[in-house]
Amino acid sequence: MKIFVVGCGGWGMALSILLHENGHEVTAWSFFEEECRMLREEHGNERLLPGVTLPEDIEITNDLTGAAEADIVLMAVPSFAVHSTAQQLSHIIPPQTVIVNVGKGLDRDNGYCRFSETITNATNGKNPVVALTGPTHAEEVARGILTAILAASESRAAATLVQQAFMNDRFRVYISPDIIGAELGGCFKNIIALAAGICDGVGLGDNSKAALMTRGLTEIARLGVKLGGRSETFAGLSGMGDLIVTCTSMHSRNRRAGIKIGQGMDAQQAMKEVGAVVEGYYATEAGYMLAKKEGIDMPITCAMYDLLYRGKPVQECIQKLMERPRKSEIEDIWR
Repeated sequence: MKIFVVGCGGWGMALSILLHENGHEVTAWSFFEEECRMLREEHGNERLLPGVTLPEDIEITNDLTGAAEADIVLMAVPSFAVHSTAQQLSHIIPPQTVIVNVGKGLDRDNGYCRFSETITNATNGKNPVVALTGPTHAEEVARGILTAILAASESRAAATLVQQAFMNDRFRVYISPDIIGAELGGCFKNIIALAAGICDGVGLGDNSKAALMTRGLTEIARLGVKLGGRSETFAGLSGMGDLIVTCTSMHSRNRRAGIKIGQGMDAQQAMKEVGAVVEGYYATEAGYMLAKKEGIDMPITCAMYDLLYRGKPVQECIQKLMERPRKSEIEDIWR
């Protein structure tokens, strides 16, 4: 297959390497001509993927029109660029070309809609969209470390095509029709990962983090189901799986930023020091606004919003969570 990768960040490069290993003809695009030059000359990016070599026959381009010939277009761009990139692609790619999005977040400028909705709106629904999401770090995928991921789409044919294109003996791909749950799990787990880093930063223990992750997943699923996702999706790779890896790995930008915040650093400075987009910061605002709109109880998300956007002290937010009224773990269990 011909696969056009839009975005030469760590994830775009890692998946380009994987797809090349699977025998596909891969072209990778960057908006930045200087980045294209570096990748052509150095065959890698030591800052993003140290020690990883990009195969020489992966074509690097600054010309987006090459996407017109692709069987699959893979979007690996920052969340703020999803809408504009999809609009550009809508004028280039033919109908029925499958678009795969690996970004995790919501479109803040369009009412916090999911990225698959943003892409579908930009292309007027002419292209099937697949969300490729789950417990994955680019650093490990690029090195061939065993990984499992979810390809979710309303189109079974599109999800199956992606499964066939990406899957090998080190990269296992499952498929699902629940693109709503898959995208929301991938977005909102970043809130909890940021909170998990704060736990580490203030010196709380394993008990604390386990409670945070478990109750965090509960409130993510509560909102996700209200927005149309299926509850079982949040117990799968794009929910629990992604939550575990993002809350525990030092590859996680959200966790690293959270550690710095927990140690007393201002949120903006913490994100600056991490040196990459910390999606949990923006996901917190999205989760908070959607929870208010839908009338869903999300105490951890609300505490994170108070901390990040209202400047409340970390210890005050933690204490407020612990002093909440007594609850049953499983809602409505006594009815």
